[in-house]
Amino acid sequence: MYTTVLVVHSWLRWVVLIAGLVAWARSIAGLSRGAWTRADDRAGFWFVTALDLQLLIGLALYFFLSPYTTAALHGFGAAMKDSTLRFWAVEHVFGMVIGVVLAHIGRARVRRGDERQRHRTVAIFFGLALVAIALAVPWPWSSHGRPLLRW
Repeated sequence: MYTTVLVVHSWLRWVVLIAGLVAWARSIAGLSRGAWTRADDRAGFWFVTALDLQLLIGLALYFFLSPYTTAALHGFGAAMKDSTLRFWAVEHVFGMVIGVVLAHIGRARVRRGDERQRHRTVAIFFGLALVAIALAVPWPWSSHGRPLLRW
């Protein structure tokens, strides 16, 4: 079951990143366009929805399925001395939670303000969320890397 959930989590990462980039790009384009459209709202909705689903799957991996976090949670002090265990037990989850929180703040704040302000708010919060997420992804070139696509 671990492998199946990990594959889903890996592939959903691309849905999250693409949806986030689309929502962020729409907000940047909207700064000059001005009007807040239903498509702008839907782009943000799908980004946050994909992010929430990814978080739920990630939490299932974190608390129940992953051998890395299971080992780390049984000996947290020792895990902090191992860079790979520390990444999975603290850094990855912390970066992703920060990204989720920033995306949700942006989505909630978009309900206030004029149309130009909405685009600016989304550009800032979704942009920061994407940066936090990108920094916490286990890219293949990092010491704790995972493949870009799992099968």
